[in-house]
Formats: sequence, C-alpha cells, structure tokens
Amino acid sequence: MREALSGLTTRGRAFLSAGMAAAVCAVLFGERDLLRVGILLTALPMASAFVVARTRYRVACVRRLEPSRVPAGCEAWVILRMDNLSRLPTGLLLVEDRIPYVLGSRPRFVLDRVEPRGSREVAYRVRSDVRGRFSVGPLTVRLTDPFGLVELNRAFSAKDTLTVTPAVQALPHVRLGGERTGRGESLARSVAVAGEDDVTTREYRHGDDMRRVHWRSTARYGELMVRREEQPWQSRCSLLLDTRRRAHRGDGPGSSFEWAVSAVASIGLHLSRRGYATRLLTDVETVGATPDPVGVDFENMLLDTLAAVRMSGNKDLRAPAEALRHSGGEDLLVAVLGHLDAAEAEKLVRLRHGAGAAIAVLMNTAAWSPRPIALQQAETEQFDANVRLLRAGGWRVLTVRPGDSPPALWPLAGKAGYDGLAARGEGGG
Repeated sequence: MREALSGLTTRGRAFLSAGMAAAVCAVLFGERDLLRVGILLTALPMASAFVVARTRYRVACVRRLEPSRVPAGCEAWVILRMDNLSRLPTGLLLVEDRIPYVLGSRPRFVLDRVEPRGSREVAYRVRSDVRGRFSVGPLTVRLTDPFGLVELNRAFSAKDTLTVTPAVQALPHVRLGGERTGRGESLARSVAVAGEDDVTTREYRHGDDMRRVHWRSTARYGELMVRREEQPWQSRCSLLLDTRRRAHRGDGPGSSFEWAVSAVASIGLHLSRRGYATRLLTDVETVGATPDPVGVDFENMLLDTLAAVRMSGNKDLRAPAEALRHSGGEDLLVAVLGHLDAAEAEKLVRLRHGAGAAIAVLMNTAAWSPRPIALQQAETEQFDANVRLLRAGGWRVLTVRPGDSPPALWPLAGKAGYDGLAARGEGGG
C-alpha cells in the first residue's frame, strides 16, 4: 500500500491535499459538511491506491514471436497476452514493450478494463534489415485507476530473442564433382586414386569412438587412424567463410562481409539439402564438424551461427587451414574469401586436396569502397594475380563484384577451368 501511495499522480496528490486541508478546517471551524467533503476527497485517492495495489500483483504477461527466426528484411509478429488473475477488474493498462532501435519504434498500447480472469491480446510487427540476435522485452505495464489518481509501473523480467538470419537465395543445381553415389564404381574410383588403405582408414577426429582405432595404420602413419567401413558413404564438404576485418570493405548491409555471409548461408543450405555432410569453418570457430551434419538441424545451426557472426581481428587464415589439413580429406571445399595477399593465396593453393573439387568465391573488395587510386589499383592487381594463382592450383574461381548475386554466379562453379577474369572482363591487360 505504501508503494501504491507513492504512485499518486499530480491529480491524486491534489485530491489528498485538498481533503486533508478541508478536514483540518472543518475541525477548526466546526463545519460538519466540510468534514464530509474532506473525508470524501481523502478517501478517493486512498481507495484508488488500494485497488491498483491489488491489481498490480495479479497481472500476468505472455509473449510469443511468430516466427522466432526470420530472414533479414522480413517481418515477424510479436504477440502479447495480458491475463488478469485477480477477482477484480483492472483499470486502464498502458502497455509498453522494449525493443532495439533496429527493429522499429517502441510499441505502446492502451487496454481498458480487463474483466476478472479475463485476458487481452495485442500484436505488433518488427522488421530488421540487418542480421543478428535481438532481445525483445522486458514489458512494462502502467496500471491506472479510472479517475487517473494513481499510476504504478510494473516491469516484467521475461525477455525473448528474435534471430534475424542472413538472406538466403535458392541456388540452381550444379554438378560440382566429388559427389558420392554409394555405388561400386564410386568406391572403385577412390581406391584407384588413393589406394585401398586410404579408403578403409582415415585420421582420427575429435569425437570418434576409440574402439574404431586401426592400430596397424596408426603405427604406419605415426598418428591415430580409425576404420572407415562403419561410416556411411556420403558426400562431404567444408565451407570456409573469411571473417577477417582486414579482408573486407564497405559498411552496413551493403558491405562485402554481409555479401559473403549471405552467400555462405545460401551455399550451405543448398549443399545440405543435396545430401552433403557440411561443416562451416571461420578463422574463429568450426560449426558442424561431428556428427555428420545433414538436414534441418544443421540448417538451423548454420543460420543461427551466421546470424551472430562478426568480423574478427585475425590477420590470417591459420585456424581454418589447420582444420582442413587434419580433416581426413574432404571431397569438396568451398571458400568465400575477401582480400588476400600473395602468401595467403599460395597457402590456399596448397590446401586443395588432390582428388576433391575446390571452389573459391573471391570478392573484388576494391570495388566495395572508394579508396585512393593508387591503393585501389594495387588491390585490383593483387586480386587479378590471386585469381590466376588459384586457377593454376586447380581451384574454380568465381569473381564477385557489388551487385552480383549468388544464384547468377553458382552455375559457374560446375565449370572446370572456368576463367573468371576473362569471362568478367576484369583482367589487368
């Protein structure tokens, strides 16, 4: 009750002050009628405070997001349900939900008198053009009486998270190579290329059952090797995203980094739906390494990871390079890359596995932001040299400029020997 009295509005305090003054004057001058007025003026804000105080602790709120995961640029609904759990009707309810600025303006609603055991639902839309995980809430409810004498605020502690994922575009079906059919001829080709021992064993990976260790091969190679006959014959892919800050240009949704994140999301979902056991590598973390991630669970994990991925301060791609060296020979490697220097391009050439296809989605970052002419020219020349070097090392290179879309570029990934520079007219001469 004390807290309710502290919520008296200016009108409520005026009523209370006037009633007390009238009561004092009535006692001093012996005016019984004035005393009745004073008691009425004093009792009204007190009764309002009592009713609001009773209601304050008997209001419940439930929030739900539909959907809780949405692509950037699309809308989601936030639905609020207010339940009056008391035996008394509520007064006027002023409802305000707290949301980040990027989702829109802060929503406010007015609910007039919720009956005992009754409920009300309100809904509003949110939309973000940038990906990320955004906290929705907490909800604040301002309780008032019908006379506007008392206002009390209640802040609920519950929050919900809206995940805004990168925009995903459907890619056309392209034969990339290294797709395993599970038939005898696929196995025969692998034996012919790598030898029977390499087919039946592979390097130990974190999470493998120690009972599958092949000790004879372990002694031969000097590191733990496990049997492969218990594994399903399945196409595998490593998807590399270059998240280094120094490798990207531009700001906001139109930056080269955001293009790369959206492209990785589109490629990852496309390959997973085609049956590839896919893992995502960045210079910070690895996602989906084990067990073999295929299907809806991996898609959700990939989108959740990419929704929150940020540029890193790393200077090189050492971490994903080490992961690829100890991967046991993935069949397909797809790398979405920003700016590379000559040493980094040479390392990528050495990472390409002999029997697997390697696709580089290489971004011409010089075109993403205005820079001094000398720097832009040097970056463009390095880009041209990287394309030639990667192609000479067996990579299929897809060159990217602002305005390009993954669906338009992806068919070129199936063309062995594709000359990205010649086809795009980007050669330096």
